[in-house]
Amino acid sequence: MKKSFVFILVTALALSVSQVCQGQAHKNVKENEANRLAREGAEAAKNQDWDKAVEMLRKASAMDHKYADELATVYQQRGFASAKNQQLQEAVQDYTEALKIEPNNVRIYEQRAAVEMKMYAYDKALADYSEASKLKPNEVRYYNYRAYIYEAKEDNQNSMAETEKALQIDPNNQEAKERKQRLERKQAEKIADPATKHPGS
Repeated sequence: MKKSFVFILVTALALSVSQVCQGQAHKNVKENEANRLAREGAEAAKNQDWDKAVEMLRKASAMDHKYADELATVYQQRGFASAKNQQLQEAVQDYTEALKIEPNNVRIYEQRAAVEMKMYAYDKALADYSEASKLKPNEVRYYNYRAYIYEAKEDNQNSMAETEKALQIDPNNQEAKERKQRLERKQAEKIADPATKHPGS
């Protein structure tokens, strides 16, 4: 009875070790394939073959999540290249994909907002600059961008509010100071113009 128990125990251990070795071998094959795909993706990105780079790194990150950051970077680079070539919708899509992977990357929000401004998608740009300013609350540029957009939309009240936020961070910010003067001048003209008081007259 003792011998058969020992035999069963040794057999079970041998099977376990065999399964662990097979599992490890499968894991190594998967890692090697992910590494190969990531290397190909990196090489394609170096050659600015963005579509191939995205495809290879997407496959690599599906096998091993550690390549997700590289995939986000390639989406960002392809987005930048698309924006440069005036393929604005494609750029926005790539930045959106990059943000799915790196939702706290302030630079991607900033890049996407810049493209949205070129497309006159002001509300989307405002939302992206808001996200950027949540991540970097003391970055004066984001408040200036928002103030600019509000001014372009002729929403002087919100433009002034964003300008004041910019000046709280940097009281000597030239862009914000000039905008404040311009908005105050517009407000004074509006008050002085009797037609704006009584539009029906």
